[in-house]
Amino acid sequence: MLSNRRSARPLVVTSMLSAIAFVLMFLEFPIPIMPPFIKLDISDLPPLLAAFALGPIYGVVAELLKNLLHLLIQGTSTAYVGEVFNFLCGSIMCFTAGLIYHRKRSRSGALLASLIGCSLMALASVPLNYFIVYPAYEVFYHLPMPAILGMYQAILPSVDSLWECLTIFNLPFTFCKGLVDVLLCFLIYKPLSPVLHGH
Repeated sequence: MLSNRRSARPLVVTSMLSAIAFVLMFLEFPIPIMPPFIKLDISDLPPLLAAFALGPIYGVVAELLKNLLHLLIQGTSTAYVGEVFNFLCGSIMCFTAGLIYHRKRSRSGALLASLIGCSLMALASVPLNYFIVYPAYEVFYHLPMPAILGMYQAILPSVDSLWECLTIFNLPFTFCKGLVDVLLCFLIYKPLSPVLHGH
């Protein structure tokens, strides 16, 4: 009976963290130095906690459940493109960070894992945005590419291609967005450890 409870606990904790992540998706904020359709949220924080506490796979599962909840309750306005992008980017960060941390369990290991996870997520966001997300904006939001470029050029007039915009704006933004989740994770991980680990 005790072993059954222990085996079920990671799933229960992951489900709880997924629900919190779903709620956090609604708390998003515009960033003055970014186009208005790009917003900051911290919904990757609970999956990151799951990845550190339970293992990298649980971080990915939390990302998946978060986006499935969003689709079931809120629906989609991008034919699932936005949710897939959110899942892929969050999973890259959480899986990488969780995998490295579980091989090097220390504060420095957690920091290294987090920085690598944020970096890979930021790098992956560029081709994902270029080939999937922004073409979807054109179709579903009726935003032609010149209008999208114009939003970036209103901030930095010298940019003249989508690749340049994504490299100058989106890549560092995505990295910093990950760092915000990491900072919050470092602040609350230890106080939450008894709940996450069941100690």
